[in-house]
Amino acid sequence: MKLKAIICVVLLGACGLAAFSQPDTRGKHWAYIKPVWPAIPSVKNTTWPRNAIDRFVLARLEREGLRPAPDAAKETLIRRVYLDLTGLPPSVEEVEAFVADNRADAYERVVDRLLASPHYGERWARPWLDLARYADTNGYEKDQRRTMWMYRDWVIGALNRDMPFDQFTVEQLAGDMLPNASDAQRIATGFHRNTLLNQEGGIDPEEARWETLIDRVNTTATVWLGSTLGCAQCHDHKYDPFTQKDFYRFLAFFDNAEYQIEGNGSERFIREPALLQPTAEQATRREQLLKEIAALDAKLKTPTFESARQQVEWEHTITGAAADWTPLEFVSASSSSGAQLSQLADHSLLAAGGSPGSETYTITGKLNLANITALRLEALPDASLPRGGPGRDPYGIFALHGIEVEVYPAASPAARQRVVFKEAFSDDADARGLLKKPASAWTVDQTNDDKRLPRQAVFVLQSPMAVSEAMRIEIRLRQDNPMNRQSLGRLRLSVTAASAPETITRVTARLRPLLDVPAERRTPEQRTALRNYFVGIAPSLKATRQQLAAARTSLAALNIPSAEVMRERDSFERPATDFHVRGGFLNKGERVYADVPACLPRLAADQMPNRLGLARWLVSDDNPLVARVTVNRFWEALFGRGLVETSEDFGTQGQAPTHPELLDWLAMRFMRGGWGGRWSMKSLVRLIVTSATYRQSSRVTAELLERDPYNKLLARGPRFRIEAEMVRDVTLAASGLLSRKVGGPSVFPLQPEGIWNIPYNADRWQTSKGEDRYRRGLYTFIRRTSPYPMLTAFDAPSREQCTVRRPRTNTPLQALTTLNDEAFVEMARALAKRMDKEAAGGAAARLAYGFRLCTARRPAAREVKRLVALYEKERARFTADAASARALLKDDAAKLDDRRAAEMAAMTVIANVLLNLDETLTKE
Repeated sequence: MKLKAIICVVLLGACGLAAFSQPDTRGKHWAYIKPVWPAIPSVKNTTWPRNAIDRFVLARLEREGLRPAPDAAKETLIRRVYLDLTGLPPSVEEVEAFVADNRADAYERVVDRLLASPHYGERWARPWLDLARYADTNGYEKDQRRTMWMYRDWVIGALNRDMPFDQFTVEQLAGDMLPNASDAQRIATGFHRNTLLNQEGGIDPEEARWETLIDRVNTTATVWLGSTLGCAQCHDHKYDPFTQKDFYRFLAFFDNAEYQIEGNGSERFIREPALLQPTAEQATRREQLLKEIAALDAKLKTPTFESARQQVEWEHTITGAAADWTPLEFVSASSSSGAQLSQLADHSLLAAGGSPGSETYTITGKLNLANITALRLEALPDASLPRGGPGRDPYGIFALHGIEVEVYPAASPAARQRVVFKEAFSDDADARGLLKKPASAWTVDQTNDDKRLPRQAVFVLQSPMAVSEAMRIEIRLRQDNPMNRQSLGRLRLSVTAASAPETITRVTARLRPLLDVPAERRTPEQRTALRNYFVGIAPSLKATRQQLAAARTSLAALNIPSAEVMRERDSFERPATDFHVRGGFLNKGERVYADVPACLPRLAADQMPNRLGLARWLVSDDNPLVARVTVNRFWEALFGRGLVETSEDFGTQGQAPTHPELLDWLAMRFMRGGWGGRWSMKSLVRLIVTSATYRQSSRVTAELLERDPYNKLLARGPRFRIEAEMVRDVTLAASGLLSRKVGGPSVFPLQPEGIWNIPYNADRWQTSKGEDRYRRGLYTFIRRTSPYPMLTAFDAPSREQCTVRRPRTNTPLQALTTLNDEAFVEMARALAKRMDKEAAGGAAARLAYGFRLCTARRPAAREVKRLVALYEKERARFTADAASARALLKDDAAKLDDRRAAEMAAMTVIANVLLNLDETLTKE
């Protein structure tokens, strides 16, 4: 029998390949040939088909000598279609009403009602958001938050309105380019703003943007063409008729989008447009605040006699402050690594020799002042150091991790006194972290243009210290850089008795050299730079600055939501980009202009060769791929497997369709229109779920399981585990906790402690309050580097890239999640209370009611018997162990005596079991 089964599977694949994969006279692969209306086949069993889909399926079954399965039970069918159309299970009352409805069109009535449900858009948005790689953070190392939920709301709304798929496509790819584009159409372009944003230090922002463009090419080709165009980034495609030039011509469509580079130094990244979406009240208040801010800003920037006089005084104060500092006269200087610290004529020390990962400089000097108020450390550039210094790593960077200072009489080194600092100031970066516990490094990035500028940090003593000439000061500079070798290369130490020692840092390292230029010889740019800096500290403008800060705070407090959008640069030229030899960013070749792959139909003569033209080309009637690819994904969502199993790859390396004529018939009907009109997604879904093929029982005989284990022939109904978000939704619905609110910002349901650990900020997971705690899985906040663990356990992707097919695994971790995760235990407690409150009768009746809430069907007598036995066992255990019962029930236990607590704890255990049943988490 095994050999027979293998032969049948081979013949099945060969039959599909022979029927559809033979090249036409032009030698083209089937997917690149424009579909045409195939003839609807005749069948022997004319009573079974309900629509044309069934005739295609039945014709194949009859050729194989098979017959379709009988209709599924009404309880099974209603749960199946509820999950498929809304992602939520039917209530017990809805199941009973359908079972009792004997009208011929009872099922179609249910379908139409579900298609009109606001939850339809939520259910079908989920797979689209996988394609769009939707997430709430930027990804990569820093993975900062972004605001994208308005795009998600747009998708839900478009699906609920049954926006035609061609319009759905155009608005997402080029809504900003439509005439008089609305805000909603601009928000739709968030599809391609879901790309990752790299904000790591040291990146080349242009290269990061290039990676973004590559992602947009690959995603567009995958979603609409079902093609691996990305394989042509570095060379001509090895299997499909896409050339490398095709890839970069396609990329050119996206290379004309507006962007700018933000940040400075090594912390530079790409910023693309955002669209504010205030309410009417917010818009009014925003306008008021913007006018106020503009007036205050103008006041700050308008020179006055008083502010000019104060600036002159400030400049003299800063330049004169250098005289307040006395360089240390060194007695000794050593390094824990053995590096040599040599004294130069300007009282600085220059390091030479090996540069280990970690080392401590110990420097002893004479104190020549009567008292000390502060210590200054200067990091100085030097031509002998990498890239001009002042650090010793290959980029001239240093990082200081700790400073310890002691003073002692020269004659009594053991009589040491530790110096305590109260504040640290610096003219670049932030040295205050050195005084914190645990300390953070004072580090200056020398990779930018001002790498040869000296930097300084001033450490102010807790209180002035009286000293004598016979005293010594010992300074230990700790540099813990095991990987980067970022030790100081050249440094100078000074002390002062000044009452305001921080004065010398009251100008940035970049602006300090401008103070040495006489005022009359400064360029306009230099004068503006100093003026703009000074207005931020001018005493006469303090009140204005406070008013400006308050206005900006009020503006931020409005919390106006924004949407990340695309916006085309103004240009009269055809979008173009550089060809990249072998796909390397730096290997730029000839200039290429936006165009579609040569193996596919050309752009229409009346369409501009830009993103808008590309979007309209994709959904033109001449495109052979888009309709096929799209209907196949809908089929896959409903049956668990597409007519083309490799739904992400319709090329020569993908699988041949199992029912090629059915695929083309669905594609043509989708394009040309049916119950809902051209490109109607709801019409397509309605057609499939009202077919006899969909309505079959999923029960399988041993013979059929051996012959067609994956149900490619469609001789039975679909049966597979529901997707991750639906697992959450089904359990929330059964428990009675589910919030049915549609749309809005992402939420933070219960998750285990310690999941987020972000080194760049204090962003933490704060569990949502009220009904937001129980929102559908679709709305759960997605941090790409740390996705919600429950969703990950059930195979949800991190949304870092376009995902067409999720894997469907079956692991112990999934059962451990539904049994032990805090959120699922909370749902079990709620389900137990619902069983106790809503069901009349004894334990058996309550347990049977819980079973129906989870599975939609009535349990068999033997199933009830097993549940009652478990309930009695657990009740006895909790009666003997009241503390465990109360621990399980948490706050609910406070209102119960020990007997009721034991009953409810036992009921919670049963609820936990019911929520973990395969039947609860499976579509059948």
